[in-house]
Amino acid sequence: MSADTSARTSSTPTASSHGHGSGHSAGLGGILHQPKAVWAVAFASVIAFMGIGLVDPILPAIAEDLQATPTQAEMLFTSYLLVTGVAMLFTSWLSSRIGAKRTLLIGLALVVLFALLAGLSDSVGAVIGFRAGWGLGNALFISTALATIVGAAAGGRANAIILYEAALGLGIAIGPLLGGLLGGIGWKWPFFGTATLMAVGFIAIVTLLKTEGPKPAPLKLSAPFKALAIPSLGTLAAAALFYNIGFFTLLAYSPFPLGLDAMGLGFTFFGWGVALAVTSVFVAPLLTARMRRTSVIKLVLPLLALDLVAAGLLVQSTTGLIVCIVVGGLLLGVMNTVLTESVMEATDLPSNVASSAYSSVRFLGGAIAPPAAAEIAKLISPAAPYYVAAGSLIVAVLIVVLGRKHLARVDGPVESELDEAIAITAADAS
Repeated sequence: MSADTSARTSSTPTASSHGHGSGHSAGLGGILHQPKAVWAVAFASVIAFMGIGLVDPILPAIAEDLQATPTQAEMLFTSYLLVTGVAMLFTSWLSSRIGAKRTLLIGLALVVLFALLAGLSDSVGAVIGFRAGWGLGNALFISTALATIVGAAAGGRANAIILYEAALGLGIAIGPLLGGLLGGIGWKWPFFGTATLMAVGFIAIVTLLKTEGPKPAPLKLSAPFKALAIPSLGTLAAAALFYNIGFFTLLAYSPFPLGLDAMGLGFTFFGWGVALAVTSVFVAPLLTARMRRTSVIKLVLPLLALDLVAAGLLVQSTTGLIVCIVVGGLLLGVMNTVLTESVMEATDLPSNVASSAYSSVRFLGGAIAPPAAAEIAKLISPAAPYYVAAGSLIVAVLIVVLGRKHLARVDGPVESELDEAIAITAADAS
């Protein structure tokens, strides 16, 4: 497929969708046959997403060594995710002016710089501040990476999204494991490890991402804000905000009640991340081939809420809580893929605009959850944050149910492979 064809396909809402909810009929083999540029961006995406869970195993160590409270330690997530969310609103504007490759490289360079500075810090305030800079770099990279993969991947939008979610899941899985392994040496080493790996990702993008396709028209700064005013995208973003509260309560708060060392936490959240990766790549496509996307969302979110309730009930049992965390990963993997697909199908907007607008709201939910969970645990009980997170997921379900009339396009009629081929041919001939 030519770069021009890829660019057109990435902005066509129904491209590569087959079956009831979404396509994926090309199978794993089709997903794996990608241009080198796609693999370069996917590899860098794995490293970028490692940053989300990297600090999980070292939160207790940071709190102990830097004499910080659990709430202060949780701010390592908040500063990172808050800046990521706010910056997402402006990444599509920047990338439309300087190009995707430059935006990706600036993002990677910022992550290398601020991860290194965080590792060299000796106060919790400094680490929190440098994590914020890290979040800026991640914002530039993450939103642009999704649009780049969607635009350049072979096999259409569905394969591109699965590949992106696989990178997310793999990164989230490896992050805690690397954090645990390096954290056993000292809490600074995971930051140094990330800086090194991101530098490798930088080199991979420079070397392998040779072309970006036709240069997009410059976007206005207001584009993501106007995008959120579209009912379909606004509904999904609002649901994702409350969903991410549940996501990051499970991820960021759980290291404290578990009471394990860095290695124990690393292996626990490695299992969680592997579960997330497996269901995002294999289970989500099976479900959306047989059910509407919104039906999958309305099925999985209540199950995730029940899992969080179980985590609250078993908070005193290390084994029980670990099981709940891994089961949560299975459900989160499905949700991540289905929500991302839904966002890409919900409007006619360019992929980078839709991704930036949606992700900005989604990450704000993640920014709220970690310190709020720590404070709720201190004020009420160690189990209370899980119950609050479960309630947040029910709110997300209600948003989807009440906004179903705006989400008809997400579940709407889709093109067959023949229809898609005809559409692509017509576009090339025009």
